[in-house]
Amino acid sequence: MANVAVPPGRYRNGKRMKLWTRFKTSHGRIGFGLLQGDQILEHRGDLYDQPVATGATIARDAVDLLCPCEPSKIVALWNNYHALGAKLGKAAPSHPLFLIKPATTLNGPDAVIRRPASYAGKIVFEGELGIVIGKAASNVSEEAARDYILGYTLVNDVTAAEIIEQDGNFAQWTRAKGFDTFGCLGPFIAEEFDWREAELITTLDGTERQRYPLADMIFNPWQLVARLSQDMTLLPGDVIAVGTSIGVGSMKEGALVEVSIDGLGTLANRMGG
Repeated sequence: MANVAVPPGRYRNGKRMKLWTRFKTSHGRIGFGLLQGDQILEHRGDLYDQPVATGATIARDAVDLLCPCEPSKIVALWNNYHALGAKLGKAAPSHPLFLIKPATTLNGPDAVIRRPASYAGKIVFEGELGIVIGKAASNVSEEAARDYILGYTLVNDVTAAEIIEQDGNFAQWTRAKGFDTFGCLGPFIAEEFDWREAELITTLDGTERQRYPLADMIFNPWQLVARLSQDMTLLPGDVIAVGTSIGVGSMKEGALVEVSIDGLGTLANRMGG
């Protein structure tokens, strides 16, 4: 069963955050609920429309945790951190630069990242913050954008790096990032999370490879929701992966990648064959 570290679950003013998760029991039943210590308080109904507690609880270590949401799409940002842009010599964009990872990339906590049968090259990890949309957003203003965010989760935006520039006529971002199991999400959705003073840490086999402040974003979560909703309708459960910063690197078969943000827990995935 899942062995996922429980986050402290508090934000700056000391009030407890709501931590939503989806799970599967040993009998194959799928449910969702709120993490409360080492228990999950089960809910019924629609996560995005006033879910109701059933009163039943289930031990967290008795179930497998799944992706906490089922997005129709993952909108993944590129060049959205000042530090990485400076390192690459890229100017800050005037509008978010993004690609779409299909829903078939979804991969949950503790799940294996599978190497595509058609690709023998370098596969890299990218630790990121993910914004989870709570209600349909179209042409939303920046002032209203935060009302369309259910919460935040962790993302490992896995990439078959050598595919991107494989054809000089067309950069293949979607193909490189769109393979099955390349969209790792979880383990929780944290409501009321304050990203402004948080930092993200990514480790590879226990060695720190990324540590960067989320406040270094070029477009913050509210700006991203507003601007992206001008380009497409964002649906409940959709995820915006806000981009990564310095420190991405390759994973060999068997490597364990862990993405952590204080309050959001740790997303752990191992690279398979």
